Amino acid sequence: MSVFLLPDLGEGLTEGEIVRWLVKVGDVVTVDAPVAEVETAKSVVELPSPYAGVVEELHGTPGTVVPVGEPLITIGKVDARTTYREEEKAGSGNVLVGYGTASGASGRRRKPRSTVGTSVPGTTSKVPLVISPLVRRMARDAEVDLKSLAGSGANGLIVRRDVEQAIAQRFESQRVESKRPEQQQQADAESRTGLPELRRIPMSGFRKAVAATLSRSRAEIPEATTWVDVDATALVELRESLRTAKDSGPGLLALMARFVVAGLQKYPELNGFVDTEREELVQYDGINLGLAAQTDRGLVVPAVPNAHRLTTRALDAEIRRLTESARAGRLTPYELGSGTFTLNNYGSFGVDGSAAIINHPQVAILGVGRIIDRPWVVNGELAIRKLTQLSLVFDHRVCDGGTAAAFSRFVADAFENPASVFADL
Repeated sequence: MSVFLLPDLGEGLTEGEIVRWLVKVGDVVTVDAPVAEVETAKSVVELPSPYAGVVEELHGTPGTVVPVGEPLITIGKVDARTTYREEEKAGSGNVLVGYGTASGASGRRRKPRSTVGTSVPGTTSKVPLVISPLVRRMARDAEVDLKSLAGSGANGLIVRRDVEQAIAQRFESQRVESKRPEQQQQADAESRTGLPELRRIPMSGFRKAVAATLSRSRAEIPEATTWVDVDATALVELRESLRTAKDSGPGLLALMARFVVAGLQKYPELNGFVDTEREELVQYDGINLGLAAQTDRGLVVPAVPNAHRLTTRALDAEIRRLTESARAGRLTPYELGSGTFTLNNYGSFGVDGSAAIINHPQVAILGVGRIIDRPWVVNGELAIRKLTQLSLVFDHRVCDGGTAAAFSRFVADAFENPASVFADL
């Protein structure tokens, strides 16, 4: 019998929520066969089985939150030779079995170095018996002392399940120490407000990750905000002029994104991050434009990679692809975490402005409010125009207000006179 413990899914998470089981008790599975869909911070991933055999138990139902290192599925009648994939095969260095494994790998085992697992005569120092570099990496990342482990493999070999078990024991002890009786929590709440609790809603892994990111942003970044009202009539007219019977043309968001990219190329201070350890302001050579998108799982910010190299039509196609992937929960960790600047079109929610929170470790976010008919003075006369509001929240460490205002004004001018800006692109 072998127990598959929930592995580290990346993105800084300590747990995952079971979305759907892909197998049932009694099914026969092979190594690398997908067994479950698990929700990470902002996407859903399929977990491949590291064992071959018969499914004996599913540890949880859809909706169950499983901590990293806790049992996910039990598989029995496993050939000992396939309990774990031969981690020493050349090619794979990833956390999950089956991710990145070299297709040309054979069944050969690499011979362990003659010095591994031996003790120096005349000393009491013990060198941990570990062959797999993956096991060493897992232990190092989780701060597990290999010398404290007793290997369960042949001749005391330390294998991955030994490290996973050590991680699971640590999580269990931490959970027991930090757990407060629910009755005491309710008593505290009632004594403060005098009101009974209506309900308690556990925070999902996604919500915990969002909370951690936003809290860090507020704690670390000295932010400031500038905003400007913009006459977007010409921008809307440009959008309509690009529409034909056979081609809908680039959307408004793609046009906005094109102007933002041009603005970041002109003011690269807003396209970087703060290296606090080295006390340096870093600017990227290129732009991965993050686009805030609301989904059933919450707000996500996938990024268009190398947006500075794309035409407006190409930007439009990529924005549509990312939006569809976001709604389906199929964004990759790279798409979710590679942004260098964020464009947030909160006008789609029918609001005019927002003091947004910077998506750490980025240093700025530009918000666009709804476009609405309003009175506006044009050439000394009152007219009805398509107005919107831009709000730029920026990290005051990377630039002063003058640079932020200049960037905002550049984008605003592009909205008001897009033809002149396109001529310079």
